[in-house]
Amino acid sequence: MTVSIVPSQNLYLRDPLTEYTIVQGIAKDIPRSIKILFTNVPIFILYYATITEQISMNLDNFFSAKNIAIVGVSRDPRKVGHVIFRNFIDGGYKGKIFVVNPNAEDILNHKAYKSILNIKERIDLAIIAVPADVVEKVVNECGKKKISDVIIITSGFKEVGDMELDKKLEQALKRNKIRCIGPNCLGTFDAYTKLDSLFLPRYRLQRPQEGNISFICQSGAVGSSILDLATDEGYGFSKFCSYGNAMNIDESDILEYFGSDEKTKVICMYIEGVKDGKKFLDVANRVSKKKPIIVLKGGKTEEGSKATMSHTGALAGSYEDYAGKFKQTGVIEVFSLEEMFEAAKILEKTIKPKGDRILVITNGGGYGILSTDAIIKAGIRLAEFSRDTKGKIKTLMPRVAPENPIDLLGDANTEGYKVALNLGLADKSVDIILLIVLYQTPLVTTDIVDVIIEANNMHEKPIIVVSAGGEFTEVLKKNVESNNVPTYTYPENAVRSIRHLIDYYGK
Repeated sequence: MTVSIVPSQNLYLRDPLTEYTIVQGIAKDIPRSIKILFTNVPIFILYYATITEQISMNLDNFFSAKNIAIVGVSRDPRKVGHVIFRNFIDGGYKGKIFVVNPNAEDILNHKAYKSILNIKERIDLAIIAVPADVVEKVVNECGKKKISDVIIITSGFKEVGDMELDKKLEQALKRNKIRCIGPNCLGTFDAYTKLDSLFLPRYRLQRPQEGNISFICQSGAVGSSILDLATDEGYGFSKFCSYGNAMNIDESDILEYFGSDEKTKVICMYIEGVKDGKKFLDVANRVSKKKPIIVLKGGKTEEGSKATMSHTGALAGSYEDYAGKFKQTGVIEVFSLEEMFEAAKILEKTIKPKGDRILVITNGGGYGILSTDAIIKAGIRLAEFSRDTKGKIKTLMPRVAPENPIDLLGDANTEGYKVALNLGLADKSVDIILLIVLYQTPLVTTDIVDVIIEANNMHEKPIIVVSAGGEFTEVLKKNVESNNVPTYTYPENAVRSIRHLIDYYGK
C-alpha cells in the first residue's frame, strides 16, 4: 500500500464510508488495522494522508464459503429462495447449508430454522431472499450472529426509486460491519466449489464447466443469458458475479479479487456504470497488467444511459469518457456480447504472439480472400515467407503457389495441411497461423484434428482455426476446441479476435 503525505489544513482522512481524524501525526481507527505514523513532524503541523492503493479485498466467502445460510427458503418450489436452495443440492455443493423459514419445520429433508440466530454453528455467508421491507431486519440479525458477508438477492430499493429503504439498508450494513453483494442481483457462482446463489433453475439455465474465464456482470438478465449461451458453446468458467446495485462491494472490488484468483486467466465485464470512477481506473490499470480485462459497456447512448437508472440505479456517465479511460488502462473494449466471448476464447486458450504477422492456410480460395480482406482491414500484416520457406513449398507442394495465403486447393488432404503447418511453425517471419479447414472436402480426413492438436501442443505460435459447416463440422470443431485451440465459424470474427490478442500483448 502506498501512502502519500502532503501538508494541509484538513484534519481528516477520507475512506469510502467514514472520516478519520489525524491527531498529532497519527491516523487513528483506520480499517483493517492500518496505522499511519508520521515521524519527525512538529506537533503543531497537521497532515492529510491519501491512501492511493487499497489492500485487495478478500472475497473468498462469496465463492468458497463452507457454511451457508439461505434466508427466505419457501416450501413453494417456484419461489426464489427455494430455487436457490435446490440449486445448491442439485449442483453438488460440498459445504453445509442451513435453511431459514419461520413457518416451516423442514424443507427437502433439511431442518428449517425460525431465525438465523437459532443456528448454533458459525455461518460464513448468508444469502438473503426475503421481501424488501424485511431485509433490514435480517441484516441486523446477521450482525448479531457475527456474519460479515451477505448476498442480497432481493430487489425493490433505489433501482425502483425507494431511496429511503435503500438508505436504511445501507446504514444497517455499515452499522453491523457487513459486506454485501447486491441488492437486486443474481449473486455468485463458482464452477469449482459449486457455490451457486443464482435463483434460476438448473433445467432452465445450464451451469458452465470448470475453466479459466470469470465474468462480472451488473445486469442479472445479461449475466444469466450469457452463462447459458457460453455453456452451450463449451466455454469454461472459474467464477461469475452479478452484483446489482453495488451497495458496498462494487465492480472494482470484484475485479481486483478476480485479478488475484489463480483459476482466472481472463476477466469479462458487462457494466452500465461504475460506482467510483477513480477506484475503477486504478484497479483496472493494475489488473490488466496481470491478465486481460474485456469490457462491454451498456448505456452508450443518451437514452441507454437514462435506462440504467431504472435498472440498477447506477449513473452511467459519458461514454466518451469511458472509452478513453479503457484505452488508457489497457482494458479491451468490445461492442457486443458475441465479440466479448470470442475475444475471451482466444485470450484464454492461446499463447502470446511474438508479433502481428499472420499466415493464412486454407483449402478454400474464397475463404482465403475473405480472411485477407479482414486482416488488412484490421491493420494486421500478412507474413512474407523467407526464401527457404518458398523453396520448400515448391518442392513439397509443387501444385501450390508459394504465396500467403497458402491455398491448398479443393483437393487438399490431411498430409498437405500437416506440411503447410510445419512450414509456418518453422518460418521466423510468421507470428500467428490462421488455419481454415473446410471439412466438407473428401480428402481431409478426421485425422486433421490430431494434426491441429499436435501442432498447437508445441506451443510455438498461436494457431487459430476457422471451420464452417453443419453437424459433421461442429463435432470436429468441438473436438479441436476442447484441446485448447480457439475455433471460429467466420474468418472476420477470427481476425477481430486476433486483433484483440495482438493489442493486449503488444500494449
